[in-house]
This record gives sequence, structure tokens and C-alpha cells, in this order.
Amino acid sequence: MQKPNLALLAVAAALPLAGCISFSPKPPPRLMSLSATTPLAPGPAITAADSRAVAVAPFSAIPQLGTQRVLVTDGPTAVAYLKGGLWASQPSNLFRSLVAETITVRTGRVVPDPRLLAIQPDTRLSGQLSAFGLDGPGQAVVVTFDGTIARTGSDSIQSRRFSARVPVASEQPDVVASALNQAANQVAGEVADWIGR
Repeated sequence: MQKPNLALLAVAAALPLAGCISFSPKPPPRLMSLSATTPLAPGPAITAADSRAVAVAPFSAIPQLGTQRVLVTDGPTAVAYLKGGLWASQPSNLFRSLVAETITVRTGRVVPDPRLLAIQPDTRLSGQLSAFGLDGPGQAVVVTFDGTIARTGSDSIQSRRFSARVPVASEQPDVVASALNQAANQVAGEVADWIGR
């Protein structure tokens, strides 16, 4: 008598359960994103020489922000993530897009897509997002960005920290997202003004 194949039996037994088991949390009904307070309007092309264009590199972020979840800090060392809140992409990606759009709107300078390697503007902005979430005890959201500007032909590099804090009335995801959008726009505007026309 042939012995049954135990491996095949185990797989067959598991198949009815495949549709019942989930190894990842259920996504929220809506994802959170950022939008410019003054978005770039459609219209004629913006033309600028390479010397007036600005390269905005992909931003880095502290390890706690390397996720689509919404960071909640509870004191200097304890962190958690907001229940029911999920970004459409990692915060550093969303913030980089917001900064690029804000620079164009406020300064009139062209910000090419970083994937266009043939375009190398003379002004280059990089930086790290070191806070982008809810300060639980302080009942406020905080956005902090450490920016660096390098310019072709200059042997100096400029570095500056930007930070914005907006109070929140509750920890509901929609409330937190709206406050973070406001704080992110404030910081993006300050970065654009720093770069200048």
C-alpha cells in the first residue's frame, strides 16, 4: 500500500484557509497625502537657463519615517504610529514633491524631474526630514527639515533647519493630516524663500 504524501496533504488542507488569513493590516478607506496651498496653475511654459533652475534631490528621512504610517512621538524616546492613518507614499517623497512645486510657484524657477540626469542645474537642494508627525503630549503636529544648498562654482555649502508646529484638536487621522499639510506648506514656503529668485 502506497503511503500518502504528507507534504501534499498539508498544502491541500491549507488551501481552504488561504482566503481567510491576512498577514498585513487592512488599509484605511482613504490614504493621506500633501497638497500645495498655492498649486502650480496650468499655463504657458516656464523657461529658465540651467543657472536659474533648481535640482531638488530625493530627501532622506530618519528611520522612524521610513514607512507610510503616521509617526506619533510620546516624549524624547518613545514612538508609535497613528491608528487608521496611512500616507499614499513615504513622507519624504510627498514632502519632496511639495517643496519642488512650491519652489516653482514662489520663485518662478524650473525644478526638473530628478530622473532627467542630462539636466544638471547649478543650484542643488538636498536634505533630511527629521520630524513629520504628531507630538502626542504636545497635541500638535511637527514638521522639521534640514536643508542643504550647493551651487556650482562655489566652494561653500549652506545648511539650515526649518520647523513648523500646528496644534491639533484631536488625534483623528483627517485632523492630523490637515495639520501636517499646513505645517509642511509652511516649511516648503520657507525653503523656497531661502533659495530665492
